[in-house]
Parts: sequence; C-alpha cells; structure tokens
Amino acid sequence: MVARTHHSQLSDPFSAVLQPPANETAAERQVRVEAEQEQKRVSDQIDDDLRKERIDRKKRAKREVKVLLLGQSESGKSTVLKNFRLKYALTQWKAELRSWRAVIQLNLVQNVLTILDVIQEQFAQAEAPPAPSRRSSFTPPRYGRMSIDSTVSELVQPQGTSHIQLSQKHRVLHLRLSPLREVEEDLRRRLGAEDPDPEFTFANGDDGAANGVLGEHRRRGTTRDFGVRGWIGALGLPTPGGARKSLTADEGVDGVTEILASLSDEIISLWEDGDVRELLGARGIRLEDRPGFFLSDTARITNRNYVPSDNDVVRARLRTMGVQEWRIMLENSDSFGSEWVIYDVGGSRSMRHAWLPYFDAVNAIIFLAPISCFDERLDEDSSVNRLEDTLLLWRTIVSSKLLAKTTLIVFLNKCDLLKRKLQSGVQVNKYMISFGNRENEVGVVVKYLKDKFKDILRTEAPEPRTTYLYPTSVTDTKATAVTLNIVRDGIIREHLKHADLV
Repeated sequence: MVARTHHSQLSDPFSAVLQPPANETAAERQVRVEAEQEQKRVSDQIDDDLRKERIDRKKRAKREVKVLLLGQSESGKSTVLKNFRLKYALTQWKAELRSWRAVIQLNLVQNVLTILDVIQEQFAQAEAPPAPSRRSSFTPPRYGRMSIDSTVSELVQPQGTSHIQLSQKHRVLHLRLSPLREVEEDLRRRLGAEDPDPEFTFANGDDGAANGVLGEHRRRGTTRDFGVRGWIGALGLPTPGGARKSLTADEGVDGVTEILASLSDEIISLWEDGDVRELLGARGIRLEDRPGFFLSDTARITNRNYVPSDNDVVRARLRTMGVQEWRIMLENSDSFGSEWVIYDVGGSRSMRHAWLPYFDAVNAIIFLAPISCFDERLDEDSSVNRLEDTLLLWRTIVSSKLLAKTTLIVFLNKCDLLKRKLQSGVQVNKYMISFGNRENEVGVVVKYLKDKFKDILRTEAPEPRTTYLYPTSVTDTKATAVTLNIVRDGIIREHLKHADLV
C-alpha cells in the first residue's frame, strides 16, 4: 500500500500541492475554501469574457463585407475605390479633398511636359539629316494593330510628322515652360515617388530606342508615370489610430502654386495651338484619353486659391505599387454590412502574385475590364494586346476553385473612351477578327464583349455562380454612384445567404 501511494503521488505532481495543509484548523480551512472559490470565480469570468469576445469577433466578421478590386494596370480600380468612398464615406472624403491638390498639379505638369518632349524631338528631327529608309522614327508605345483572335500582330506606323512646321513661337513656349521640369521633380519628391516598376519595359530586350521621346520615358519608367506605396502616406492622411504626418503633400507647395499661376497663359496657349494638336495626333498621342488629364482645366487648377473638386479627385492619377486596404464605415447604414474592407491591389503583371492571399474569405470581386483598349498593348510587354490580357485574367479568376463561392462583378469599363475611339473612325474588326461585319457602334461592341465574358464564365467556372456585368465609365461619378448602389445591395444579399449569423 505504501509503494502504491508513493507511485500515485509521483504520477500526479499536483496532488501534493492541492491537498489541504497538514493539521489545518476549521477556521483556516474556511479561509482557504473561500479563496479558492474567489479564484475560480475570477477564472470563470475571464473564460466567459474570452468566449464573448470570440462571439463578438465572429459577429463583426459576418457584418464586415470584404471586396477585392482586380484588373490590369490602369483599368480603373483606384477610381472605383474613390467613387465608393465618395458615395458612402462623404464626411471623410470631404476632409481629404485639399490633400489631392499636389497630385492634380503634378498630373497637369506631366501633361505639359509630355507635349514639350514631343516638341523638342520634333525640332531635333527637323535639324537632323533625313533618314530615307524609315517612314518615321516614332512608334506609339501602346497602340498598334493586333488581333486578339490570333497570335499574329501587325504594328501600324503613325503618319509622318515632317510636314508639320513648328515656329519660333513654339520655341519660346518650350523655353518659358521649362521650369516645370523642376516642378515635376519637386512634386514627385513631396509625394514620395518610388522607383518605377522594373517590368515596365519593352519585351524581348527592346529598350524603345526607336520610339522617340516616349521610348526614352520607358527607359525611366512608364511615360512620366511613377508609383507610391499608398495614398495615405503620399497625401499625408492620418493612419488608422494615428496622427496626420507633420509635412503633408499639401503643405509647402506655395512655390509650385505660384509657378503654375504665372505660367497659366502659356500652358493654355500650348494646349490650344493647332500645330501642337496636329503633331500629337500624327504621333498617336491622345492625352485627353489618358488618366490624369487636366489640360482642359488649366485656368481653374492654376488659380492660387484652387481646391480640388470631387470630380478632380476621381480623375486624378496616382499609381500605387502595393496593396491598399481601406476600411470604410458606411454612413447612414444599418449595422449589417455597415463596415466594408476594400482591397486595391496592383494590376501590373509583376504585382499579380500578390493577389492570391486575398482570395481567401473575400465576399466579392469587382473585376475591372477596360474595353476601350482593344487596339492597345501592355506597357509591360508590347507584344500583348491589353484586351486579350484582360480576357486571360478573367479566365484565370473564374476557373479558380478558391473563388467558386465568391460573387463576381465585372465592370466593362471606359465606355466613354470606347465611344470616342469609335467615333474617331477606329474599326473594331481590324483588331478583333471575330467581330466580323457587326455595326461599329458602342452598344454593339459592348454587347459583343459582354457575351465573350459570359462565354468564358460558362466554359471555365467549376460550378454555377452569381455574376453581374455592368458597362461603366467610372470617371462619371453620378452614373457610377447608381451602379455602386446596385452592386452594394447585391453583395449584401449574397453575403446574407451564406452568413451563419450568431
């Protein structure tokens, strides 16, 4: 018996500790028992609090709606995010308007410098000996004839520009506007410009040397483009739970504002010059179709008291190189679905590896498909048609088993640019053979492309799923607000179907 008791105590080292003290009196026992009961009460309370916290966390997670914005670079993802914040977080949006002034000023400066670079090259070509073996020394970096129905591409050289004669007036404008180069560098530094994406170069080792001034820009990055890590840091916005940084993107730009105000007339004269417009057209450059175009608003933006409007901020171009996560509390909303988490991930091909971790537990994907780019090529690889790349991305998304239960929303975006392109005479069937002899009209093209997306969904999706397709022009804030209302209600309905509410 002694040996058995000894073995029991060795196998349970806590038994000795838990046994009452030897020779314990009745009073001492009562004190000990009361202390143990109090300790158990405290322990049970902690367990109960932890259990309630877990339940609350699950409830919050089920009220929280997570949306992932996907699409290639310059498809309109960040513009959708801006529209969402404008529509559902207006108070915060209004407080941030002034912070965007430096970005819009930079966009305007970049518009001007693109023209000055073209003028500079035109003067250089006029002074250089002729090169009879070449029709033109310039090929637009992103435009060219390429059928998305085959792997064969035929690049179209723009018409020559030798017949366009620039005058002394253009030399004077070029000289007077040259200080804007330093303004550009100053604004880039203030916004925290990062090195450009290394993938934004010509494919197959082509450094763009034959492509004139925009080829040179490609060696430095994408046509005056650059990236920042995120809007919060670049604009000096307060971080969640933190304070606004001491030097914001809107502070210290008085010198920039003064320079722009003093050069307002010259900028307007440059943009309205007929020879300059003809030169840009001959070189295949349509600044008005590019993100961040503000030359038509020069007089307003160069005003010393300029404050960005809602529409200015929506149109502003500020490329992000990382993943932006925005938690948005919907104003005037009920408790369920009142908090949205929206992820805006980079669309360039070097960033697409970062998409996969966000596929898990996301309620919906809004896929941006810029349908006006049927005749354009990727910045990252000039051999790839942009619309073809978008269709391949769509195929990858709908075939993913990880996303089999995820609501998919497709924005067939940039319908406004598509309309202008078709009205200018661009024929869709020269780039999409399967378009055939259909009418070259925006409604017909949109329906044709919508059917293409539906066909891919039908053949590639692992199982039937909820999908919505909307023609959009996300720079149109009023029309986009209506679409976002429909999208929000649809996402919440699907969320409620699958939510196991506690």
